[in-house]
Amino acid sequence: MQTPDGLPAEIDLSRPSAARVYDYFLGGAHNFEIDRRLAEQIASMTPNLADTMRSGREFLRRAVRVLLDAGIDQFLDIGSGIPTVGNVHEVAQAADPQARIVYVDIDPVAVAHSRELLAGNDRAVAVHADLREPKLILDEARASGLIDFDRPLGILLAGVVHFVPDADRPADILATLRAAAAPGSFLVVSHSTFEDQPQEMLDAQRLSARTDTEITLRSRAEITGFFGDWTLLEPGVVHMPLWRPDSPSDVDEHPERFGAFGGVARYDRTAG
Repeated sequence: MQTPDGLPAEIDLSRPSAARVYDYFLGGAHNFEIDRRLAEQIASMTPNLADTMRSGREFLRRAVRVLLDAGIDQFLDIGSGIPTVGNVHEVAQAADPQARIVYVDIDPVAVAHSRELLAGNDRAVAVHADLREPKLILDEARASGLIDFDRPLGILLAGVVHFVPDADRPADILATLRAAAAPGSFLVVSHSTFEDQPQEMLDAQRLSARTDTEITLRSRAEITGFFGDWTLLEPGVVHMPLWRPDSPSDVDEHPERFGAFGGVARYDRTAG
C-alpha cells in the first residue's frame, strides 16, 4: 500500500524524521511540514545550522574526490539520507561513469525517495537498513551486485555515527565494517562534537531527541578511535572546513562553529 504521495503506507508522518530535517536544511524538497517545524525551531536557536549541514556535505564531496583520485570506484554510503544535488553518485559518476554506489539509510522515506531519484541508474541503489546491524548492511551490499569486497572501496559514514548511542557499541560497529574491507579501502567519518561548542549549539542538539534518532556528541579522541588502526590522511581528524579545503578562502574564520569533526583513513596492508 502507498499514500497519495507515493510513499509506503507504514511510514509514520506524525513524527519528524532526522533525514528529512537534514534534507530541509540542505534545501531539498523531500520533507514535510512536521519536519520543517522542527527544523525552524532548531534554526531559531542556532542560526548557522544550515551552514553546518552544508559544510558537512562539502566535506563529503571533497573526501569522495580524494578517494576517486586514489582509484576508488565503489562506495558504500551508510546514513546517506535523501540524495540532493551534489550527492555521492553524482560526484563519483561525473568523474568515473563506471563508479558504483550503494546508499544505506534507516529512514524508509529517505530510501523511498532515493529509489525514485535513482530510477534508471543501474550503478546506484538504495538499501533500507540500520547502521546498528552492520552485518546485514554488508550482506545487502554484496547482494546488490555493485560492491566487490575483494577490491578496495570507500565506506562513507558522514553525519551518521552520532545517531548511535554508546549503549549500541559504535566502535564495534565500525570495527565490523572495517574488517570487511580489502586493503587499499578508505573510511570517511564526520561526527558532531561538544568540543569548542557554545551552549546554544548543545541545547539545539538536544532537540534531536524529538526525532527517531537522538544525537550523541563525542570528543575528537572518541571520533578518532572509530578509524581503528587505519592510516589517517592529513590533516587528520579536524573541524570539517579544515579538511583539505578547495582554497584557503573556503575556510571560515571560526571553523569550530560548524560543530563537527571529519577525517579520512586508509586501510594499509599493515593495518587490521
